[in-house]
Amino acid sequence: MAIQNILLQTFSSFSIFGALILSLLIYLIVLFTTSSGESRKEPPGPTPLPILGNLLQLDLKKPYNTLMEFSKKYGSVFTVYLGPKKVVVLAGYKTVREALVTYDEEFGERDVMQILDDLNQGHGVIWTNGDTWRELRRFSLTNLRDFGMGRKACEDKITEECHHLIEVLKNHKGEAFDTTQSLNYAVSNIISSMIYGRRFEYDDLEFTSMVDRMNTWAKMLNSPSIQV
Repeated sequence: MAIQNILLQTFSSFSIFGALILSLLIYLIVLFTTSSGESRKEPPGPTPLPILGNLLQLDLKKPYNTLMEFSKKYGSVFTVYLGPKKVVVLAGYKTVREALVTYDEEFGERDVMQILDDLNQGHGVIWTNGDTWRELRRFSLTNLRDFGMGRKACEDKITEECHHLIEVLKNHKGEAFDTTQSLNYAVSNIISSMIYGRRFEYDDLEFTSMVDRMNTWAKMLNSPSIQV
């Protein structure tokens, strides 16, 4: 009886393992069949690996460097695979301008990250597409103009904040430093001045912690772990 149980458990383990192998083989066959069928339609690019795509060829910390190297070999329009996902890359000012200006309707939509789609549920201006995006964009621009965007009042607030930013830069006395934080505070202050009618000092703990949390959130979203 004990031997029978051992044989059954062994057979069951091999069955599960075999099913996983079979599923992987079916997936690879479908992937390569689809890739070969689309190869005539899609732009050229480096040969992808099964499942991983071109991830092993990319510098995940600075992928734009690798993509620029690819553009030298494959041209300004090329294809890479981020895992099993196909991505068409546009490189260079002329190519990007032609896509976003001349063919703005065709290139108007943006790929939405899964985590942001789960969080926003299709709402917001940045991570939406189609009629929803157009309606929200029109609404946002109309209200921003009411707050002074594109008018003299807005220009005065930007000029005022520039003076505060220059003072921060002068405090470093010509030494090298990371300008990201100061510029983020300046931009946030301009928005605050337009909407709330007041700005904050760069050492205001409530203001700086709020801006820093937003920057941390943005960095997390752009990290390889979250992207995967």
